[in-house]
Amino acid sequence: MISSEPFSIHALELGPMENFVYLIHDHASGRAAVVDPAWEVPEVLALAASRGVRITDILLTHSHHDHINGISEVLEEYDAQLHLMKSEAQFWGHQLDLPTLHHGGDVIELGNTAITALHTPGHTPGSACYHIGNELITGDTLFVFGCGRCDLRGGDPEQMYVTLRDMSKRLPPETVIHPGHNYAEKATTTMDEQLTGNPFLHFENSEDFTRYRMHYHDKHRDSPYGPVCKGDEMK
Repeated sequence: MISSEPFSIHALELGPMENFVYLIHDHASGRAAVVDPAWEVPEVLALAASRGVRITDILLTHSHHDHINGISEVLEEYDAQLHLMKSEAQFWGHQLDLPTLHHGGDVIELGNTAITALHTPGHTPGSACYHIGNELITGDTLFVFGCGRCDLRGGDPEQMYVTLRDMSKRLPPETVIHPGHNYAEKATTTMDEQLTGNPFLHFENSEDFTRYRMHYHDKHRDSPYGPVCKGDEMK
Protein backbone atom coordinates (compact mmCIF):
# COMPACT_ATOMS: atom_id res chain seq x y z
CA MET A 1 0.00 0.00 0.00
CA ILE A 2 1.18 3.50 -0.90
CA SER A 3 -0.28 6.24 1.36
CA SER A 4 -0.23 9.95 0.68
CA GLU A 5 -2.86 12.47 1.79
CA PRO A 6 -5.63 12.86 0.73
CA PHE A 7 -5.58 9.47 -0.99
CA SER A 8 -4.13 5.98 -0.86
CA ILE A 9 -3.22 3.66 -3.72
CA HIS A 10 -3.70 -0.06 -3.09
CA ALA A 11 -2.24 -2.62 -5.50
CA LEU A 12 -3.25 -6.20 -6.22
CA GLU A 13 -1.24 -8.55 -8.44
CA LEU A 14 -3.78 -10.64 -10.31
CA GLY A 15 -4.05 -13.08 -13.19
CA PRO A 16 -1.67 -15.16 -15.29
CA MET A 17 0.12 -12.14 -16.76
CA GLU A 18 1.10 -10.62 -13.39
CA ASN A 19 -1.19 -7.64 -13.81
CA PHE A 20 -1.29 -4.89 -11.23
CA VAL A 21 -4.84 -3.69 -10.56
CA TYR A 22 -4.98 -0.48 -8.53
CA LEU A 23 -7.59 0.96 -6.19
CA ILE A 24 -7.31 4.71 -5.63
CA HIS A 25 -9.04 5.58 -2.35
CA ASP A 26 -10.12 9.16 -1.63
CA HIS A 27 -10.08 9.42 2.15
CA ALA A 28 -12.52 12.30 2.56
CA SER A 29 -15.38 10.93 0.46
CA GLY A 30 -14.88 7.18 0.79
CA ARG A 31 -14.94 6.95 -3.00
CA ALA A 32 -12.57 4.74 -4.95
CA ALA A 33 -11.47 4.34 -8.55
CA VAL A 34 -10.27 0.99 -9.84
CA VAL A 35 -7.63 1.10 -12.56
CA ASP A 36 -7.70 -1.64 -15.22
CA PRO A 37 -10.03 -4.15 -13.52
CA ALA A 38 -9.17 -7.64 -14.75
CA TRP A 39 -8.91 -11.30 -13.84
CA GLU A 40 -9.82 -11.99 -10.20
CA VAL A 41 -12.40 -9.24 -9.68
CA PRO A 42 -13.76 -10.72 -6.39
CA GLU A 43 -10.38 -9.84 -4.84
CA VAL A 44 -10.80 -6.24 -5.98
CA LEU A 45 -14.32 -6.10 -4.55
CA ALA A 46 -13.11 -7.66 -1.31
CA LEU A 47 -10.36 -5.06 -1.03
CA ALA A 48 -12.89 -2.25 -1.51
CA ALA A 49 -15.12 -3.77 1.14
CA SER A 50 -12.26 -4.19 3.60
CA ARG A 51 -11.35 -0.52 3.17
CA GLY A 52 -14.95 0.59 3.52
CA VAL A 53 -15.00 2.35 0.14
CA ARG A 54 -17.41 2.36 -2.77
CA ILE A 55 -16.11 2.10 -6.32
CA THR A 56 -17.50 5.07 -8.25
CA ASP A 57 -15.04 5.17 -11.16
CA ILE A 58 -13.19 2.81 -13.48
CA LEU A 59 -10.05 4.16 -15.14
CA LEU A 60 -8.59 2.38 -18.16
CA THR A 61 -4.98 2.82 -19.20
CA HIS A 62 -5.78 1.02 -22.48
CA SER A 63 -8.15 -1.53 -23.97
CA HIS A 64 -6.16 -4.76 -24.27
CA HIS A 65 -8.06 -7.77 -22.95
CA ASP A 66 -5.76 -8.39 -19.99
CA HIS A 67 -6.59 -4.92 -18.61
CA ILE A 68 -10.36 -4.82 -19.17
CA ASN A 69 -11.80 -8.31 -18.75
CA GLY A 70 -13.21 -7.52 -15.31
CA ILE A 71 -15.17 -4.38 -16.18
CA SER A 72 -18.56 -6.08 -16.36
CA GLU A 73 -18.07 -7.77 -12.98
CA VAL A 74 -17.31 -4.45 -11.33
CA LEU A 75 -20.36 -2.85 -12.95
CA GLU A 76 -22.55 -5.67 -11.63
CA GLU A 77 -21.70 -4.50 -8.10
CA TYR A 78 -21.23 -0.75 -8.51
CA ASP A 79 -22.77 1.96 -10.70
CA ALA A 80 -19.33 3.22 -11.65
CA GLN A 81 -18.36 5.69 -14.36
CA LEU A 82 -15.93 4.40 -17.00
CA HIS A 83 -13.07 6.69 -18.06
CA LEU A 84 -10.69 6.33 -21.00
CA MET A 85 -9.05 8.39 -23.71
CA LYS A 86 -11.24 9.31 -26.66
CA SER A 87 -8.58 8.01 -29.04
CA GLU A 88 -8.52 4.69 -27.18
CA ALA A 89 -12.30 4.33 -27.44
CA GLN A 90 -11.99 4.87 -31.19
CA PHE A 91 -9.17 2.32 -31.42
CA TRP A 92 -11.03 -0.22 -29.27
CA GLY A 93 -14.22 0.11 -31.31
CA HIS A 94 -16.29 -1.41 -28.51
CA GLN A 95 -19.84 -0.22 -27.98
CA LEU A 96 -19.57 1.54 -24.66
CA ASP A 97 -22.45 2.67 -22.46
CA LEU A 98 -21.96 6.40 -21.89
CA PRO A 99 -18.27 6.39 -20.91
CA THR A 100 -16.47 9.59 -20.02
CA LEU A 101 -13.94 10.22 -22.79
CA HIS A 102 -10.83 12.26 -22.07
CA HIS A 103 -8.03 14.13 -23.74
CA GLY A 104 -4.54 14.48 -22.33
CA GLY A 105 -4.46 16.89 -19.41
CA ASP A 106 -8.06 16.34 -18.32
CA VAL A 107 -8.58 16.16 -14.55
CA ILE A 108 -10.84 13.56 -12.98
CA GLU A 109 -12.17 14.58 -9.57
CA LEU A 110 -12.43 11.68 -7.14
CA GLY A 111 -13.77 13.42 -4.07
CA ASN A 112 -10.88 15.61 -2.91
CA THR A 113 -8.38 13.74 -5.05
CA ALA A 114 -7.44 15.18 -8.45
CA ILE A 115 -6.38 12.60 -11.04
CA THR A 116 -4.76 13.97 -14.20
CA ALA A 117 -5.10 11.82 -17.32
CA LEU A 118 -1.97 11.87 -19.48
CA HIS A 119 -2.16 10.76 -23.10
CA THR A 120 0.83 8.44 -23.56
CA PRO A 121 0.49 6.67 -26.94
CA GLY A 122 2.85 3.98 -28.17
CA HIS A 123 1.54 0.72 -26.73
CA THR A 124 -1.87 1.65 -28.15
CA PRO A 125 -3.01 4.92 -29.79
CA GLY A 126 -4.96 6.03 -26.72
CA SER A 127 -2.84 4.68 -23.90
CA ALA A 128 -3.10 6.75 -20.74
CA CYS A 129 -1.21 7.23 -17.49
CA TYR A 130 -2.89 8.64 -14.38
CA HIS A 131 -1.05 11.22 -12.29
CA ILE A 132 -2.19 11.53 -8.67
CA GLY A 133 -0.09 13.74 -6.44
CA ASN A 134 3.44 12.40 -6.72
CA GLU A 135 2.26 9.01 -8.02
CA LEU A 136 1.91 7.87 -11.64
CA ILE A 137 -0.02 4.75 -12.71
CA THR A 138 1.52 3.85 -16.05
CA GLY A 139 -0.31 0.80 -17.42
CA ASP A 140 1.74 -0.73 -20.24
CA THR A 141 3.48 2.51 -21.17
CA LEU A 142 6.31 2.34 -18.64
CA PHE A 143 7.36 -0.68 -16.60
CA VAL A 144 10.02 -0.87 -13.93
CA PHE A 145 13.18 -1.10 -16.07
CA GLY A 146 11.06 -1.76 -19.17
CA CYS A 147 8.23 -0.53 -21.38
CA GLY A 148 5.23 -1.98 -23.15
CA ARG A 149 5.37 -3.89 -26.41
CA CYS A 150 4.85 -2.07 -29.68
CA ASP A 151 4.31 -5.07 -31.95
CA LEU A 152 0.67 -5.66 -31.02
CA ARG A 153 -2.24 -4.09 -32.92
CA GLY A 154 -2.08 -0.36 -32.48
CA GLY A 155 1.52 -0.32 -31.28
CA ASP A 156 3.92 2.29 -32.62
CA PRO A 157 7.56 2.26 -31.48
CA GLU A 158 8.30 5.72 -32.84
CA GLN A 159 5.37 7.11 -30.89
CA MET A 160 6.48 5.21 -27.78
CA TYR A 161 9.91 6.80 -28.09
CA VAL A 162 8.36 10.28 -28.19
CA THR A 163 6.09 9.48 -25.25
CA LEU A 164 8.87 8.16 -23.04
CA ARG A 165 11.17 11.05 -23.91
CA ASP A 166 8.41 13.50 -23.01
CA MET A 167 7.70 11.73 -19.72
CA SER A 168 11.37 11.68 -18.78
CA LYS A 169 11.63 15.43 -19.34
CA ARG A 170 8.35 16.54 -17.79
CA LEU A 171 7.94 14.34 -14.72
CA PRO A 172 9.82 15.24 -11.52
CA PRO A 173 12.55 12.72 -10.68
CA GLU A 174 10.84 11.82 -7.40
CA THR A 175 7.65 10.71 -9.18
CA VAL A 176 6.69 7.19 -8.03
CA ILE A 177 5.90 4.83 -10.91
CA HIS A 178 3.21 2.14 -10.56
CA PRO A 179 3.35 -0.14 -13.63
CA GLY A 180 0.66 -2.32 -15.19
CA HIS A 181 2.58 -5.60 -14.70
CA ASN A 182 4.94 -7.03 -12.13
CA TYR A 183 7.77 -7.74 -14.56
CA ALA A 184 10.73 -6.47 -12.56
CA GLU A 185 12.75 -7.23 -9.46
CA LYS A 186 10.71 -4.59 -7.59
CA ALA A 187 7.08 -3.50 -7.80
CA THR A 188 7.52 0.28 -7.89
CA THR A 189 10.24 2.73 -8.75
CA THR A 190 10.96 6.43 -9.17
CA MET A 191 11.40 8.36 -12.37
CA ASP A 192 14.95 9.16 -11.30
CA GLU A 193 15.74 5.45 -10.96
CA GLN A 194 14.28 4.80 -14.39
CA LEU A 195 16.32 7.53 -16.01
CA THR A 196 19.40 5.74 -14.75
CA GLY A 197 18.43 2.08 -15.12
CA ASN A 198 15.69 1.74 -17.75
CA PRO A 199 17.29 0.99 -21.14
CA PHE A 200 14.29 2.40 -23.02
CA LEU A 201 15.04 5.85 -21.59
CA HIS A 202 18.65 5.83 -22.75
CA PHE A 203 18.21 6.26 -26.52
CA GLU A 204 18.84 9.58 -28.23
CA ASN A 205 16.93 8.85 -31.45
CA SER A 206 13.84 6.92 -32.48
CA GLU A 207 15.70 4.69 -34.94
CA ASP A 208 17.90 3.12 -32.26
CA PHE A 209 14.97 2.90 -29.86
CA THR A 210 12.82 1.15 -32.48
CA ARG A 211 15.58 -1.32 -33.35
CA TYR A 212 16.01 -2.17 -29.66
CA ARG A 213 12.29 -2.38 -28.85
CA MET A 214 11.24 -4.35 -31.92
CA HIS A 215 14.20 -6.61 -32.64
CA TYR A 216 16.60 -6.89 -29.69
CA HIS A 217 15.02 -6.51 -26.27
CA ASP A 218 12.68 -9.50 -26.09
CA LYS A 219 15.37 -11.85 -27.38
CA HIS A 220 18.01 -10.78 -24.87
CA ARG A 221 16.27 -9.74 -21.64
CA ASP A 222 14.13 -11.88 -19.39
CA SER A 223 11.95 -10.86 -16.48
CA PRO A 224 12.28 -10.04 -13.69
CA TYR A 225 13.96 -6.98 -15.17
CA GLY A 226 16.79 -5.25 -13.38
CA PRO A 227 18.58 -1.98 -14.11
CA VAL A 228 20.72 -1.54 -17.21
CA CYS A 229 23.53 1.00 -17.22
CA LYS A 230 23.53 3.51 -20.02
CA GLY A 231 25.73 2.19 -22.82
CA ASP A 232 25.06 -1.46 -21.92
CA GLU A 233 21.68 -1.80 -23.69
CA MET A 234 22.99 -4.08 -26.43
CA LYS A 235 25.26 -6.20 -24.23
